Amino acid sequence: MNVLEVEGLRKVYPAFTLQDVSFTVPEGAIVGFIGRNGAGKSTTLKSILGLVHPDGGMVRWCGEDVKGCEKTFKENIGVVLGGVDFYPKKKLRAITAATKKFYPNWDEAKYQHYCKLFSLDSEKRVDQLSSGMKVKYLIALALSHSARLLILDEPTSGLDPVSRDELVTLFRSIVADGKRSILFSTHITSDLEKCASHITFIKDGAIVHTGTVAGFMEAFADRGGTLEDIIISVERRELDDGAII
Repeated sequence: MNVLEVEGLRKVYPAFTLQDVSFTVPEGAIVGFIGRNGAGKSTTLKSILGLVHPDGGMVRWCGEDVKGCEKTFKENIGVVLGGVDFYPKKKLRAITAATKKFYPNWDEAKYQHYCKLFSLDSEKRVDQLSSGMKVKYLIALALSHSARLLILDEPTSGLDPVSRDELVTLFRSIVADGKRSILFSTHITSDLEKCASHITFIKDGAIVHTGTVAGFMEAFADRGGTLEDIIISVERRELDDGAII
């Protein structure tokens, strides 16, 4: 079952066009959404979330058009877009108190569990948290309302190697029961190798390949022996016929 289906998503800007982007997020999968900065990753994610109004295409949640189940969709996803940079002087407990009002299925016991697990201090202000702790806090909020899908935009960018390892280990544990999924954009190949089950590769606003990691490796076997080799090769060279694989 696919929890998320993106079909023919399109957005036109004066200097950039998102071109008929299509991919799926299966239940229990970790989908790495990859591409260099400016390739269209953030535009795609924001279009899925309704933060950007797309010029075409459709987004489905568990088979249903998101436009017809927007409330259900938003109650069942957790989103991390660029860290917690709003209200830097607010304490975590104040932000949590405001956030949980939006989720009827909020589980306070779960929230306290994840705060303890991630060593989060509710009395700390946002500006007292490291980049890694900010991401963990947002993930704690998402898991506390039983989100079935986490949508994360460059969650490990700027983190030190130890913090990145901690997060990818957390990602694997989140999807271990097969009921939750993760869609995360990244340009860090090592993070994909450690946790992704699927890859969607976007280049210049168009999908180059989408599918399992094994399928990706097979499709580009002539480009190199490792995932990083393949990604670098495809980024540096145009596909021979420009076709989507």
